[in-house]
Amino acid sequence: MLLDLQLDGRPDQALARARELVEAGAHGLFTFEGPHDVFLPLAAVAGHLSTDLMTNVAIAMPRSPMHLAHTAWDLQLMSGGRFRLGLGSQIRPHIEKRYGATWSPPAARMREIVGAVKAILTSWQEGTPLSFEGEHTRHTLMPPTFVPGPNPFGPPPVLLGALGPVMTRTAAEVADGLLVMPFHSARHFRERTLPAVAEGLARSGRPTSDFAVLPQAVVAMGRTEDEMAAAAAGVRGLLAFYGSTPAYRPVLDVEGWGDVQPELNRLSKAGDYRAMTELVTDEMLETIAVVGTPEHCAAEIRRRFADVADRVCCYFPGYQPAAEQITALAAGLA
Repeated sequence: MLLDLQLDGRPDQALARARELVEAGAHGLFTFEGPHDVFLPLAAVAGHLSTDLMTNVAIAMPRSPMHLAHTAWDLQLMSGGRFRLGLGSQIRPHIEKRYGATWSPPAARMREIVGAVKAILTSWQEGTPLSFEGEHTRHTLMPPTFVPGPNPFGPPPVLLGALGPVMTRTAAEVADGLLVMPFHSARHFRERTLPAVAEGLARSGRPTSDFAVLPQAVVAMGRTEDEMAAAAAGVRGLLAFYGSTPAYRPVLDVEGWGDVQPELNRLSKAGDYRAMTELVTDEMLETIAVVGTPEHCAAEIRRRFADVADRVCCYFPGYQPAAEQITALAAGLA
């Protein structure tokens, strides 16, 4: 398996950080839409390093499919054909209160956005008239002045992030690949995610070979007790944050921990983050995250995903493992 790592931090520091991660063993780099723009760090890196690049994810609802298509097209050019556009929906409070955008049922909306982006990319690549008309977006005008021309590397793949069965099925119907949300267990992945993928592919009439499954793993990795304590603390914080979201409760339900979700949600609204992390037990930590030495983490990731995926996105929340440990993780995955 190939290893994709998060390119975090400021865009003006992205190239230096990217070089560190690639030198340590990363085969690909992805950005998260957090405190900085999701596209600018990739633009800073593209053309300087021969590595795969991906948004993981760009929040789609507040953006026009035309804007997404233009940015993806240009990053595909700049990277020499190594860019993948990963899109996600976000929850209603963020769409309405943080982005100031309009909310609508997410699976149907994301189906339309993915379809619109792919229609625009196809129009540019093949020189065909642009004709996409949906409920929320309409694209029927594309004068020659605004056509970038065929991309020598082909259109970039469009991936969709999902956790629940409806969005996962939607990804398998319309997108080029699925970004499995990092808050999941091996059991949830096997019992909920993969059946939804199979159903979506059956509906679209596509073979499995035409669809990429990209699992993501939250990793608590270290070699010493101090390293493991720091890693586990960071991971517990992220798991508590994810677990507080009602949409993520099905992962806890599968493992018999669903009753924890409302309490996590209550504590998050009260701002009691310390109490939230204390609710994440060792069993939860080891079931949802991947915990151990680099060699153990690589073996566990391969056990969970190697039969259905050829690469994995790994997160190190709240801590940064040594370069040697990343190298060992990459070697173990390979």
